[in-house]
Amino acid sequence: MSRTRILIADDHEVVRKGVRSILESEPGLEVVAEASNGREVVERATATKPDVVVLDIGMPELNGLEATRHLLKASPKSEVLILTVYETEELIREVLRAGARGYVLKSDAGRLLLSAVETVSAHKPFFTSHPAADQKQPATPFTPREREVLQLLAEGRTNKEVAAVLGIGLKTVETHRMNLMAKLGVHSVVELVHYAIRNGIVAA
Repeated sequence: MSRTRILIADDHEVVRKGVRSILESEPGLEVVAEASNGREVVERATATKPDVVVLDIGMPELNGLEATRHLLKASPKSEVLILTVYETEELIREVLRAGARGYVLKSDAGRLLLSAVETVSAHKPFFTSHPAADQKQPATPFTPREREVLQLLAEGRTNKEVAAVLGIGLKTVETHRMNLMAKLGVHSVVELVHYAIRNGIVAA
């Protein structure tokens, strides 16, 4: 059985040790390198071509998102899993646009990191989701246009970009987004993305 090769990148040694001990508790995982800043991540990824890079978003010299863009050019087959203490709409959009396959909140790493690494190493998206959000919601009747808007938003596009892709007005996109949120009973793009991933609307 081939082992999943992992690069850990965080500017705090204690975090790297913690992440390493979680990962090395699983026989199929092997930590091949560590990095403490963004430039080092790119160098180590170029040298070791890991299957998965577990990357802190707040890195010195080159932040996690910029490091993701650079390392994916250098090692296109690697998958990136972002570690972060924040969860905001803007962040989830930026993570997707940078090319990362998902993110895990640091507060959830103890219980979710192994399944997150396993998921992204299979080239599928993984996002921290809260226990209440884990149950699949019943099928919701979306219009075809609403599904298109939902998918584009979940892929990290802004309202303006969605409008351009679909050839519709910005106000129309905003109306669709409000309708989607109302139908799903959610209040943010983050929750829309969680829904889209759980229900297979965003391609893995």
